[in-house]
Amino acid sequence: MSAPTLTELDREARMGAPGTLSTDREIRRISLADPGARRGAITEQLWAAATDIGFFQLVDHGLTAAEVDAAFAASEAFFALPAEVKARYPLKKGLNAGYEFASQTRPSVGTPDQKESWQLTRPHMAGLWPDEDEVAGFRDTVLALEARCREVAVLVLSCFADVLGFPRDFFATVHDPTSPQYQSTLRLIHYMAYPEELLDSPGTWRAGALTDVDCLTLLFQRTGQDGLQVLPGSEAATPSAAGYAWTPVPATDDAITCNVGDMLERWSDGRLPSNFHRVAAPARGDSLAPRYSIAFFAQADKDAVITPPGGSHEPITAGEFLLRRIRANFRS
Repeated sequence: MSAPTLTELDREARMGAPGTLSTDREIRRISLADPGARRGAITEQLWAAATDIGFFQLVDHGLTAAEVDAAFAASEAFFALPAEVKARYPLKKGLNAGYEFASQTRPSVGTPDQKESWQLTRPHMAGLWPDEDEVAGFRDTVLALEARCREVAVLVLSCFADVLGFPRDFFATVHDPTSPQYQSTLRLIHYMAYPEELLDSPGTWRAGALTDVDCLTLLFQRTGQDGLQVLPGSEAATPSAAGYAWTPVPATDDAITCNVGDMLERWSDGRLPSNFHRVAAPARGDSLAPRYSIAFFAQADKDAVITPPGGSHEPITAGEFLLRRIRANFRS
């Protein structure tokens, strides 16, 4: 039997043009305070934001500034290591675990992203942790953040489950950190200081246009380190004569920026769209300084079968779905 078609790759390949910028869309800020008492209101706001622009920012999410700051400090310390040290912890192919440098090439642009990253996927970390004398406290710090991210992601996904008619704990059961099939990933990202000689170079991006593979992405950014831009799915189907109109997402220390991914779009029969985003290269007059971010990708366990209730796509395991997308986005 032939493998199910991944139409997501066809969409992504069409998204390489610069387009224009629009500030007309609102990136909504949604408070997660007191979810026990406010669950109905939170669910309504999450659903409205996710089905409109597809991106939203969470505040009052329970993570302290100290937790997030510690993770960014660990990230910066790791990326400051000599190249030959970081190379001791290479990315394990197809497993989203380990270190890579400028190896992610999007189908949308065909050029490598101008970044390096280190990825944590719990079952696959043997041999990938830097030594304590290289980055003190690194392992404990990033594992703690990964666990806290999963808590927030599962809360948001449980709200979506309520609307979709799934059991409230449905997404928690298919994102099980104790399972060897677990494939959610925490990614530390360093966009290097931008070379002045690359300014005005067509087709050069800090990260080319893409949709995420997962159910839900949580992104931590630093105030002043802008560059993230988003595009609603409805508009991706019908560009204007000037091209697609992308909206900048403000980078703030207090908010977690979230978006729906391809797995959840499939599970919802398209009711929750996985929308395009990119990280633009600096323009003349912009800061060329390094940019750091941390992303958590809530990716369903490998053995979970993504079966859209309405039959919009053929069933596929989350493991096969993720592996095929990884192969399309990393050069060998």
